[in-house]
Amino acid sequence: MKKVEILRKKYPKFVYENFDWEISGKDLKISFNFKIVLRQTQDNPEQGRRVEPNLKFKPTVIIKNIEKKRVEKIGDRVLDNLVFNLGLIELLSYWKATCSQEIVIEAGQLNQEQIKWWKELIDRGMGQFFYENKINFRKPNFIKFKSADKLCDRSKCQQFENFSKEKVLVPVGGGKDSIVTLELFKKVKKKTRCFSLNPTEVTRKIMKIGNCDNPIIVERKIDENLLKLNRKGFLNGHTPFSAYLAFLSVLCAVLFNYKSIAFSNERSSNEGNLKYLGKIINHQYSKSFDFEKKFRYYSKKYLAKNVEYFSFLRPLYEIQIGKIFSKYPQYFNAFLSCNEAYKTYSGRKKPINPEQIASRLYGARKWCGRCPKCLFVFTALYLFIEESELLKIFRKNLFEDKKLLTLMLELIGERKFKPFECVGTKKESRIAFYLSWKKYRERFSVKLPFLLKYFEEKILNSLPRRILSDSERFLRGWSNQHNLPEKFEKILKKYIKI
Repeated sequence: MKKVEILRKKYPKFVYENFDWEISGKDLKISFNFKIVLRQTQDNPEQGRRVEPNLKFKPTVIIKNIEKKRVEKIGDRVLDNLVFNLGLIELLSYWKATCSQEIVIEAGQLNQEQIKWWKELIDRGMGQFFYENKINFRKPNFIKFKSADKLCDRSKCQQFENFSKEKVLVPVGGGKDSIVTLELFKKVKKKTRCFSLNPTEVTRKIMKIGNCDNPIIVERKIDENLLKLNRKGFLNGHTPFSAYLAFLSVLCAVLFNYKSIAFSNERSSNEGNLKYLGKIINHQYSKSFDFEKKFRYYSKKYLAKNVEYFSFLRPLYEIQIGKIFSKYPQYFNAFLSCNEAYKTYSGRKKPINPEQIASRLYGARKWCGRCPKCLFVFTALYLFIEESELLKIFRKNLFEDKKLLTLMLELIGERKFKPFECVGTKKESRIAFYLSWKKYRERFSVKLPFLLKYFEEKILNSLPRRILSDSERFLRGWSNQHNLPEKFEKILKKYIKI
């Protein structure tokens, strides 16, 4: 019997028991209570045998520097609803440990439309988790939600509507995309405020360079019991983290009086990685336009009617964003979107080499230079940044590394499937490698580095004859699949060709 089947049989029920929040000093402290219920058996245990307990978790979230008067103005019922829904996205990180068949919601009420929405998010947002753990998520009644079916009370779930129209909340991580959003807003003097969850030193440095005064800081703490289960070999894997940020950002928008939330998710995230059990698995689903549309609907109906959640960079591909980013060299030594650099000893994730152990201990995190994200970003930026500057960022020429050949072939769609990372589309990667090869050929008389030489010898002839014109159109591309308010669309269109 597979591990997942054993765990689902042993732990048939996951319960979202309750949540709590309080103002402590200047902070809003939130906690959730979850439990995974152990199946009751009819066996008579041996005398004195210890009975295995249910699994319990109490994760916490702290939102810093809240104004108590603002909370009073919002009211308990509105805040209860927002916190309750944050708990619904939080629970996925704990439910995945056993993949229990039944999810019981005792902390609040969901109607049938909401239950359908959450089932679809699990179906699409947890696809990578299901694939990597070989879970048949398409079984009939794979997940059952149990909740009181009652239409949402408008006074409780419909939403505080008194927002400032001129201010924009901008979630900031460690990568180039949110930097581009911040800088373009600065050009038109758009009033913004940075928002960051568990900010790293990299994120803090970016916010400092970007003049993010008084950022909204949120601290999220995973329950140590989950990490212990991971170490014991319970199920683990990818959850839709950007969906978590979406729910958290709406809560913060209400708390701090921001009507607009401008994420920096791009067009490239719409492409999936592979097909599993007849479904497309997309590592970046909760960054995709499909999720954005569905979350906007859910948010306006069940969270905050007047909050505008959208992705400012949605019309653009990753390499187009890279072109804009290249105009801001002040960030070159600050940004870091290599996920390997952030892996720690938490649960089953550990640094992959002694150098990264040192980075964990002393905060000197660097691009690992070995992963798909590093190779893609290096290639995308090579088109627009001088090689000498790029080598300062990555500390080596990744095109010279023979060990990265497999990753290059995966990125361009020549082997297996696109890596489970936040990288560009397969076509985008082919164009990036083609233009990098072309740039190298035009500027250097020395021999090509290994990856570009391989690309020339094995890939180039299979590309369409119109690859150059396709590449030029690609860099000028614009997708009309977006939710940009008109004033934001004008800002992006104005600066796309810089």
